[in-house]
Amino acid sequence: MTALFDAVVIGAGQAGPSLAVRLAKAGLKTAIVERKLFGGTCVNTGCTPTKTLVASAYVAHLAREAAAYGVTVPGEVGVDMARVKARQDEVVQASRHGVETWLRGTEGLTVVRGHARFTGPRAIEVGGERIEAGRVFLNVGGRALIPDMPGVDAVAPLTNTSLLALPDLPRHLVVVGGSYVGLEFAQMYRRFGAEVTVVEKGPRLIQREDPDVSDAVREILEREGVRFRLDAECIRFRTDPAGVAVGVSCRDGEPEVVGSHALLAVGRRPNTDDLGLDVAGVEVDDRGYVKVDDQLRTSAEGVWALGDCNGKGAFTHTAYNDYEIVAANLLDDGVRRVSDRLTAYALYTDPPLGRAGMSRAEAQASGRRVLVGARPMTRVSRAVEKGETQGFMRILVDADTGEILGASILGVGGDEAIHGVLDMMYAKAPYGVLQRAVHIHPTVSELIPTLLGELQPLG
Repeated sequence: MTALFDAVVIGAGQAGPSLAVRLAKAGLKTAIVERKLFGGTCVNTGCTPTKTLVASAYVAHLAREAAAYGVTVPGEVGVDMARVKARQDEVVQASRHGVETWLRGTEGLTVVRGHARFTGPRAIEVGGERIEAGRVFLNVGGRALIPDMPGVDAVAPLTNTSLLALPDLPRHLVVVGGSYVGLEFAQMYRRFGAEVTVVEKGPRLIQREDPDVSDAVREILEREGVRFRLDAECIRFRTDPAGVAVGVSCRDGEPEVVGSHALLAVGRRPNTDDLGLDVAGVEVDDRGYVKVDDQLRTSAEGVWALGDCNGKGAFTHTAYNDYEIVAANLLDDGVRRVSDRLTAYALYTDPPLGRAGMSRAEAQASGRRVLVGARPMTRVSRAVEKGETQGFMRILVDADTGEILGASILGVGGDEAIHGVLDMMYAKAPYGVLQRAVHIHPTVSELIPTLLGELQPLG
């Protein structure tokens, strides 16, 4: 028996549920298939749990710093990891339940539980049941990459998923990978009370960022006691009576870091290897990401790919924008494209890094005449008043057109303040419009017009 649908969405991550509901409300007979947890990475093992932990870690850190604000906290500040984890689970479960309830309560939408595999063009099998549809949408997400490093199989390192499930605080957490995920975990677990060492193969942290951003983030974390081993060319693992030993260099320095636990945070891989994509004629690249065009159509007629599995973005906001692109093109007679999307993201250390558009290095390499405005957070009233003056602000402008090229805000509120710049970039407004805006005092955002009034040639 074959069930026939107008549309099938495979995966209930960030793009899938919104698309499925929109299709169903447009009158299409729609099914959504989920094999594990509703909400995908963001809700279950990404944004929601980690930012909940970041919040708990921030409170612990602030309590320890209370005396600097004239506040007395009696006794030593402690962290109840059982309660921290319980709070994390409460937030996650509420969000997950909300997604499932929304889907099951949508008229015209059928929720199917199980693992979907293609059996032919626009035909899938789930738990022995066959489903065919006029359109199929892949929203299968990704998971932590575990590369074939020497000894990795023998020590069973943690990933972001298994670390979130760990009931106790690691004594010494060795984080392999000095980029966004690794640094967020490094700071939060240091604030919870663990020793933390970050091992990075490259010469500096978060190498996508400008060197001064990397250096500033490292300085912030080192001030809190996080240790770093960079240029770790020969990363390897072995078991040790104390837990796990991570080999960090074949050339100089101490050859190993011995910790109680090791976390691998070296990238992600798409969940595309067990879907039978070849049977449906869906092409993938050499890393397993589904190849899509500018409107997220795959090589197979009637099949689209959204979210982390298409390699076009690794964020919740890009996945949701994928849904918006597909829905606009299919249902609204619109023309929306992935290439219209501007680069924007945040690193949720404390203070956070908000990023939009080009980095300084990218602007320099663009061949444009570039103007730059910059200011340390020590000269931002809001940061001084809050006692959080680490970091800096920078904005980049095309000297000939007045176009805002990008910005980096590493500092208190940077993840929010960056949106004022991002909105101007989407509006394609010349920088003078933002420069003349009257912002509220005291805020971090009010310094952005000031930066634009102090532009200098980029050296």
